[in-house]
Amino acid sequence: MTQTAMRPDAHDAASGDGVRGKGLGGDSIGLLGSAVIGVSTVAPVYCLTSTLGSTAGEAGLHMPAVFLAGFLPMLLVAFAYRELNKAVPDCGTSFTWTVKAFGPHVGWMCGWGLVIATVIVLSNLAGVATSYFWLLAGELTGSGTVADLDGDKAVHILTCLALIAASTAISYRGMTTTKGVQYALVGLQLVVLALFVVLALHKARTGAFPGHADFSWSWLNPFGVKSFASFSAGLSLSIFMYWGWDTCLTANEETVGSEKTPGRAALIAMVVLVGSYLTTAVAAQMAVGSGPDGLGLANPDTSDNVFAALAGPVMGHALGILLFAAVLASAAASLQTTFIPVARTVLAMSTYQALPASYARVHERFRTPGRATVTAGVGTGVFYAVMSLLSEHVLVDTIYALGLMICFYYALTAFACAWYFRHDLTRSARDALFKGLFPVLGGLLLTAVFGKTLYDMWNPAYGSGSAVLGVGSVFVIGVGLLLLGVVIMLVMRRRSPAFFRGQVLTAGTPALVVEE
Repeated sequence: MTQTAMRPDAHDAASGDGVRGKGLGGDSIGLLGSAVIGVSTVAPVYCLTSTLGSTAGEAGLHMPAVFLAGFLPMLLVAFAYRELNKAVPDCGTSFTWTVKAFGPHVGWMCGWGLVIATVIVLSNLAGVATSYFWLLAGELTGSGTVADLDGDKAVHILTCLALIAASTAISYRGMTTTKGVQYALVGLQLVVLALFVVLALHKARTGAFPGHADFSWSWLNPFGVKSFASFSAGLSLSIFMYWGWDTCLTANEETVGSEKTPGRAALIAMVVLVGSYLTTAVAAQMAVGSGPDGLGLANPDTSDNVFAALAGPVMGHALGILLFAAVLASAAASLQTTFIPVARTVLAMSTYQALPASYARVHERFRTPGRATVTAGVGTGVFYAVMSLLSEHVLVDTIYALGLMICFYYALTAFACAWYFRHDLTRSARDALFKGLFPVLGGLLLTAVFGKTLYDMWNPAYGSGSAVLGVGSVFVIGVGLLLLGVVIMLVMRRRSPAFFRGQVLTAGTPALVVEE
């Protein structure tokens, strides 16, 4: 692997504030490619099959309202990302922006939150992709023995490691390779989802299944959910379903028009996602209802994988196989693109001396953060293999702790926007809304979800049901991972005092941004 390390004097600086270029391949993707990567990272088909049932169990027929409610804070935070990216188009995104707003310590922890959340998601996606690989293979061959290979722990882990290695290799080769793969995989997901919606609506019209329901506008009323506890639980699931759209921003230094294109792409991705979620949720509810019996979405026997239960009945055997392929494509596509934010955040942190300098190396030919990408792949593989062999409960609880990390770094970024642009807020109504009010509202909503999730995690019943000294394992893991970040930060402060003194990346407010 041929890589080059960017020398400090080779960096481009903006306005003397310490912002640096990284040597990434510029102008590699445009608006469409960026939006596709954002949608792919979220993995809409995978998110739907894994959360439709759980959300229906919490919110009943008001599930679409919960999806809308989860969309709101994400949209508000997306405005914050867009405005920050216009001023500082840096691939470190949340890390860089929170350093600029609040200083090196808060910024480092925000970057840590993004990195650890991404590693957790990568391991989960690899496991899901592996399971659907063998499920699809069993369907294609008509062999239950082949499908059951996923239950063989050795086969499962080896297949998982192979998928991680393939995804790492594609990400290693750069954004152009990534973009080409994603067009096909995202296109397959959206086409199959549209086909599922059409056939589900047809089944609903004919009343093919017990529990089918007629559409009602009340489904979009969040106040109709039976209790606040149910609403907040459904909202936490809904927020997870939108996580990953910010990959559009993480690839900003490789995007045509890095100041504006990534922000626009993120908003496009968000609209595609909320449209897909709402139409699928409504169609599924109309076809089979949201009850706990039979094909009902809240049936506890099928709620963790709704499409596996509905594929055959709604779409028939042949097209049902296509839905299995779409779930596999969704998980595999997201596995590959999720390497983008973690590798580029680590690259930025290393470039600004917040992590060891070796991670600032960029591949000479592919112009990618090669070492950071490979390290993320190896770390994901080791984490998943060790957790699978030692404790399935810990692996499950780690995934449950993910929501805490997501709310943590998204909320910090939203607040960073309002503080960074605080001198601009009285300049115009637009600045007051998009740089101040909307980001603060988004940050407050996510902070509320963070607090509620933290409270719920204390209960051992949350997650796998395991506990440590009477405290829920999910709480121990979630808080423990954040505290691990504090420990690593303190170690880095001793190794790299210049960054933590604010001498490398300068905190401060921007010059006025002139709108076109």
